[in-house]
Amino acid sequence: MIEKGEGAAIVMRQYGGPDVLRLENVPLAPLQPDEIRIRSIASAVNHSDLEIRVGNYPIRRPDPFPYTPGLEVVGDVVEVGSAVSEVHVADRVITMMQGLGGIRARWPGGYAAYVVVRASAVAILAEDIDPLDMAALGLASVTAFEGLRRIGDLKSRRIAVVGAAGGVGSAGVAIAHAEGAEVIGLISRPEQAEYVRALGAATTMVPQDIANGALGVEAIDGVLDTVAGKSFDACVTALRPGGVLSMVGAVGGSDVCFDAYRLLEVTLTGYSSETLDGPALRGAIGAICERLKQGAIAVSARTVFRLAEAAAAHSLLEQHRAQGRLLLVAPR
Repeated sequence: MIEKGEGAAIVMRQYGGPDVLRLENVPLAPLQPDEIRIRSIASAVNHSDLEIRVGNYPIRRPDPFPYTPGLEVVGDVVEVGSAVSEVHVADRVITMMQGLGGIRARWPGGYAAYVVVRASAVAILAEDIDPLDMAALGLASVTAFEGLRRIGDLKSRRIAVVGAAGGVGSAGVAIAHAEGAEVIGLISRPEQAEYVRALGAATTMVPQDIANGALGVEAIDGVLDTVAGKSFDACVTALRPGGVLSMVGAVGGSDVCFDAYRLLEVTLTGYSSETLDGPALRGAIGAICERLKQGAIAVSARTVFRLAEAAAAHSLLEQHRAQGRLLLVAPR
């Protein structure tokens, strides 16, 4: 495909429903001196991709289309720019954010057979790391890792993870458990409980449990919140003095209510992957891979689609029927 100077990619030419995601053959842009070309193995689908697709998160460039979605990709380096020395052809790498797809869209996104990024924006993966395992962890695990890091030391602490069956939540449960926390997984449906417990949660709660006060008052040390929805007040109430709620997503909506006086005793903070850079990516991926090699982290569930099935993947995620992560596997 490189010899022909083109590759398959998902292309949007307007905002809209999943049907605006079309597979096309697109020309391969020449590399700038600091760039590399990656032959994709898999790219995960994120909630942000849905928001961009429908226009809730507008693409920030004068002419947004054509646009290729995708905030991350795992693949093999097939070409390097003239000024690149730290990355080599045949290296297996992971990259995410930093202008790849997303609202900034400085480069076409990860829903493509070939992806171009700056060499400084990748982390090199060891050969013994399963690429689909890494793609399933991916941006979700980095977001969870950084969000949990803002809570502090997790060992022997009680940590609630809101949205525990989702992509970031799954990673958050696994990482917090690996760090020695007692994890409470807040899930939306009872049938998700077995999966979340398999990731390391000591117990799970559904919305009715939370509404009935099951989280308690001043009973937990930290919260990783991927939802920012109806359980927000209960989570703040449940924090012990000195506890921390770290918000990393708001798929439940951005309007929340809680007792403001609690701010005198607890900390509300958060993390956005929009701030991610190369050094932070390499640090987080290094820590995650080390725990993965040790068998300390359970890999999130994944559903694999062909690249051409991007619309079906978006529909599944949009209907809240996904467990873990959805991966688009490129033709090779």
